[in-house]
Amino acid sequence: MPIPLRADFDAGGLRTAARQTKNAAQARRLLALAAIYDGASRTEAARISGVTLQIVRDWVLRFNAEGPAGLAGRKAPGQAPRLNDSHRVALAAVLESGPMPAIHGVVRWRLIDLCQWLWEEFRVTVAKQTMSREVRALGYRKLSARPRHHAQAEGAVDLFKTASPPAWRKSRARRALPPAP
Repeated sequence: MPIPLRADFDAGGLRTAARQTKNAAQARRLLALAAIYDGASRTEAARISGVTLQIVRDWVLRFNAEGPAGLAGRKAPGQAPRLNDSHRVALAAVLESGPMPAIHGVVRWRLIDLCQWLWEEFRVTVAKQTMSREVRALGYRKLSARPRHHAQAEGAVDLFKTASPPAWRKSRARRALPPAP
């Protein structure tokens, strides 16, 4: 026994909804269900739409649950994110505090170091690209400061940046080249 369609719609109403929608896939689904309201079998509705009988059954279930809006195309949910909110909070705290060379073994965080830290702390594996996306989503950017030697004198940079007075010389006069043969 096939699953019955909702009683609050009819074939004419579904055809009107199919004409008014701008979604071609939804219009095709609505017209298939309108054929069923007109007395066509589910097999004929599947043949009209160019799909299998199982797909028509899925459409009927979605239509019965949500009405014509349930037949609109949906985005696939995709894979669940690997990092949850507690992972992100811990990652933000580690980024704010910075690495400790004695503990973490690095002097600055690289993406691969953060991936390793995440594995050691939570046993969660993420790729560098995923870590980059997560770090950017937390509001951090990849900034690289100019390195500064720990024993650098305070005034050394300013002395180095002072420009020498220009020593202008008059260029030598050019000799006229002999004409080409």
